[in-house]
Amino acid sequence: MTNPEPMTPKRFSKIIEDIVLDKAITHMDAILLYCENHELEPEDVKKFVSKTLKDKVTVNAQDLHYLPKTTAELPV
Repeated sequence: MTNPEPMTPKRFSKIIEDIVLDKAITHMDAILLYCENHELEPEDVKKFVSKTLKDKVTVNAQDLHYLPKTTAELPV
């Protein structure tokens, strides 16, 4: 029996993106769902969160007004 492929930030990001598309949820919710399904604490996957994935979580949080927007937007 061979060991499963080791987790890397690139692989983790792909898994999270697949969950986001499949479930139509935010990136943060996808990370939490992944943790729940694999009986992990969010701190356990912190080392696999790439800068790109972190930026997507931040944008999701800003869109939901959980975080203030860091760039000015013109009202449309």
